[in-house]
Amino acid sequence: MSSFHLILYPTLFFFVFFLTFVSGGGRPLRQSKPDPSDAAATARWLASQNSWGVLSTISSDLGGTPFGNVVSYSDGLPGKGRGIPYFYLTTLDPTARDALKDERSSFTLSEFPLGTCGKIDPENPTCAKLTLTGKLKLVDVQSAEAEIAQSALFSKHPEMKDWPEDHNFQIFKLDIENIFLIDWFGGPKPVTPAQYLDAGMTLLSRISIE
Repeated sequence: MSSFHLILYPTLFFFVFFLTFVSGGGRPLRQSKPDPSDAAATARWLASQNSWGVLSTISSDLGGTPFGNVVSYSDGLPGKGRGIPYFYLTTLDPTARDALKDERSSFTLSEFPLGTCGKIDPENPTCAKLTLTGKLKLVDVQSAEAEIAQSALFSKHPEMKDWPEDHNFQIFKLDIENIFLIDWFGGPKPVTPAQYLDAGMTLLSRISIE
């Protein structure tokens, strides 16, 4: 094999790998960003493609001050997002402690980590951002939902399976009550929780399952 091929083949491999894994955390983007006119689909796209966000609670340690914390999450198995964010939290961290005392929470996602905003600033309206507000609830470990949530979390964040058992990690979910989405100029888009959840059926039909 010539020296030219020794250089060319690894370069081509890296290029294909990069195109496949351009999303945050190395998760493949399986579908392009929906049109800005389809607000519900854009919100679901953000939830399915991201792997982390900022989860805000009412701080029990700071006298009710809002407290934001970077957390990992999953809304379902790759390519099969349900739209409901699931979290793997421990009460050694303030977020879980806060939720057990006051469930009111919000969860914020940005398009920027996905690499699809180009060179524009993250605050530019065309770089979509989503805030889901509702109640952060502990998932019953004996329920079928707990099994679904655990599979979703561990498939997206394999490291979680090896986190210390004595930290007593538990699965939480956000019951969505309000949605704030900006994906274009003109202010936030009106999206109801029902529209957001229903949009997943259309979204899934357009995603190519590998």
